Amino acid sequence: ADGVGVGKTIEAGSILRELQARRDVRSVLIICPRPLVTERKWQFEMKRFEERFAHLDGSTLRFCINEMDLEGVWPEQYQKAIIPYSLFDEALLYGTSPNGKRKRKKGLLDLDPPPRFDLVIVDEAHHIRNSDTYRHKAVRFFCDHAEAVVFLTATPIQMGSYDLFVLLNVLRPDLIIDQESFEHMAEPNPFINRAVNFARGQGVGWGAKAAEALGEAAATSWGRALLQNSPEFNRIHKQLSRGDISSGERVELITDLEALHTFAGIINRTRRRDIGDFTVRKPETVVIEFTPAQKKLHDDLLQIQAEIFSRIHGDTNVKFMMTTIRRQAASCLYGLAPFLQDILNRHIDELAWEEADNTGDAPATITVEGIEAEIKRILEQARNLHPEDPKLESLRKVLRNKQDLPNNKAMLFSSFRHTLHYLYKHLKTNGFRVGLVHGNIPDEERVELRSRFELNRENENAIDIMLFSEIGSEGLDYQFCDCIVNYDLPWNPMRIEQRIGRIDRWGQKSESVSIFNLITPGTVDADIYERCLLRIGVFNNALGGSEEILGEISREIRNIAENFDLSDVERSE
Repeated sequence: ADGVGVGKTIEAGSILRELQARRDVRSVLIICPRPLVTERKWQFEMKRFEERFAHLDGSTLRFCINEMDLEGVWPEQYQKAIIPYSLFDEALLYGTSPNGKRKRKKGLLDLDPPPRFDLVIVDEAHHIRNSDTYRHKAVRFFCDHAEAVVFLTATPIQMGSYDLFVLLNVLRPDLIIDQESFEHMAEPNPFINRAVNFARGQGVGWGAKAAEALGEAAATSWGRALLQNSPEFNRIHKQLSRGDISSGERVELITDLEALHTFAGIINRTRRRDIGDFTVRKPETVVIEFTPAQKKLHDDLLQIQAEIFSRIHGDTNVKFMMTTIRRQAASCLYGLAPFLQDILNRHIDELAWEEADNTGDAPATITVEGIEAEIKRILEQARNLHPEDPKLESLRKVLRNKQDLPNNKAMLFSSFRHTLHYLYKHLKTNGFRVGLVHGNIPDEERVELRSRFELNRENENAIDIMLFSEIGSEGLDYQFCDCIVNYDLPWNPMRIEQRIGRIDRWGQKSESVSIFNLITPGTVDADIYERCLLRIGVFNNALGGSEEILGEISREIRNIAENFDLSDVERSE
């Protein structure tokens, strides 16, 4: 569970080498997001270890399942294979049953005997945190029958959260049996984390405070059963209590304290601070006021939302929809009309919903009865909005200035596809060499765009500016670029860290990376930016993985975004 850009793929290769030194390891399965397959990241990284892996597409994975069904053995030529999450769907897992008749083909979950890999590596493992998804069920199936399993994720998950329980239950079902046993085991960890923070902070009386926190950890039910009788725990507690701790002892104590974490035997974490910062982050806030026409549209939207929420209570779909509309308006008012039209047409793309950082699943059906008249009112205003756009002009200025520098490459992120398409059209018209990648861009086009983005500016085929959604860039390395633009802001601080981590990672050549945040006062983005994100310093330093703080911030962000009763004064506090 390392920090962004620290080198998890290299660590996975080292683990593979260590296993090979201990036992006969012939079959290895890597499961990862599709963009990492498209750009052959895992293939290239494994070549460092002289390992050759085959990518499985839908037909080759189906061939492997059929061979397992007929022969009981996974095909020899695919003993080392890479599979994207996107292949795991209902037909693959459960087989095909046309017109309700008997199955023509067996599904993955029907295989008996099941495939047994010597090692399964699951990259970006947070993708399986929802146990109801096909990807979760497929990964669990492979893991249940594997000799060894490694999960990789740079996304810190709150150490007492249900998401972490789900991951650890797949990884070690023998130890994390159910949620009750997980909560029992996790109980001391917040106190241990507090002791670590006291030791890192070196405030007045930090030793005594850390010892007190350990005392609270020992008072939990897990602590009474295991920690109180641990010689190592008692040694650390005694050392902290006596005080007079040297600088060297303090550093050793931090390591010892972290080893007390009840999941320390399952979770290994290398943070950026443990190996030193790679570059200096230089954030810049670009404040853009609405035009009078834009402000009227945005204010009318907030008023309509308040009316809807005062009338409709408890409808989760409506709540998600209206909140997402508000975020689209904060991102780009000129993306609002096509977004509203999608809603009226009952069309929400599941990938687009995930890219917009919505935590719930995409609504199976879009219910607009009862609010359709209000949506049409906003839509009419949005369609008639004057094309003058100060935010777009500010972006043009940032990008023109970047073109005057030796490294003219820039990456722009937005959570909304309609925003990305709007920007792509205008920047292209303005003569910028620009590319666009989101979850639905075909693989071959994605590979070509990445290659052109890496070309030197002198090459006539080069792309200078890439527009990305989160999914479009997940897990990929762009160390040759040293500038990102946040056209809007995700609600999850780790999504911002993931964005910055595309360029602020091992191998970045520039001494500093520039981060431009485009903010319009009065929007939900501005509220979140000023009250939460600046406070935790995500734009200045890599998030250290303080799960309690991240959990609090995430909750506060949602309270801000979903509270339509806050006054302007309260919003600014």
